[in-house]
Amino acid sequence: MGTIEQLKFARGYTIGRLSSSKETTWDEQPTGFNNTIRWNAGHIYVTMEHFIGLVLPTYEKQHEDWGRFFATGTSPANWEGQPPTNEEILDALQEQTNRVSAALEGKLNEVLPEPVKLGTIFSMDSVDAVAQFVIWHEGVHAGVIHGLNRVIGE
Repeated sequence: MGTIEQLKFARGYTIGRLSSSKETTWDEQPTGFNNTIRWNAGHIYVTMEHFIGLVLPTYEKQHEDWGRFFATGTSPANWEGQPPTNEEILDALQEQTNRVSAALEGKLNEVLPEPVKLGTIFSMDSVDAVAQFVIWHEGVHAGVIHGLNRVIGE
């Protein structure tokens, strides 16, 4: 399965988990979980926007203001203002899939002028490597959403 197909597969799984979440549970944070369904869904979105924008300078990022809610290190406990609704996040995730897929088409083999580093132990030197990392990252957070659904009750 190629990278773009993996992206579509992972996003389909994520949207499936979110669609099975009761609307009223998106902001519950059970003991043992660092964040909520809403935070994880928004975090998936902003992380993909960040990394694809980082490696494809012509990529036009959307909803950049969402970072204040969903970037790494944020927490619903510290939000100021109203975060995006369930429907806004679901719509954005669905729209992002096609936009990112189109942006990646024909560019996966491009070597980056500077590797993208995660700390001191992981370095990515191609568009494809970064895209695969973001897909893996989505899978991790989709798994957390699944766990939240099971604890809260689908």
